[in-house]
Amino acid sequence: MMKIQGALFSLLLLVCLPAYSQNNGQVSDDSVKTIQALDVPRYLGAWYEIAKFPNWFQRKCISNTKAVYSVRSDGNLKVLNSCKNADGELLDAEGTARQIGAKDSPKLEVRFAPAWLSFLPMVWGDYWVIDLDSQYQVAAVSDPRRQYLWILSRTPQLDKKTYDDLLQRLQVQQFDTRQLELTPQANLRN
Repeated sequence: MMKIQGALFSLLLLVCLPAYSQNNGQVSDDSVKTIQALDVPRYLGAWYEIAKFPNWFQRKCISNTKAVYSVRSDGNLKVLNSCKNADGELLDAEGTARQIGAKDSPKLEVRFAPAWLSFLPMVWGDYWVIDLDSQYQVAAVSDPRRQYLWILSRTPQLDKKTYDDLLQRLQVQQFDTRQLELTPQANLRN
């Protein structure tokens, strides 16, 4: 577990520091548009990864990727990510998420680095909810620069029409949805 957290932290630093430094933490006007408001209590719970833009920090995850969100005693969110690797082992990483702005802000930041490093801006990664159905069953999450994209669902599978409709909305937001990689979800126990 500590090896995974250490590796995730190192990799997060490598990705976030250059991105943060390039624009001094500022987001350009052509950044991704978020949903209007996020009801965090409704967002809590388990979300299955349906698809993602391939990224370095999930390179060992080949199936059953899932995130579980809960409230921490300090009011921030606990993030527990898990997946299976090629050997069938369950990998997990625990992080913290915090809202940026108002209590209904759809812009969050997430950190998997140790708490004692939380004062460093580069250990926090953007987690923007950019699409969410009214029932809080299907979501898309990204960052302001479109480097990352995750399609999440409350269920391990998503029907084709719902998925295709979401892809169209993401294309309007200038995402190259051809980059999406589907995530196998098999033999799950809730």
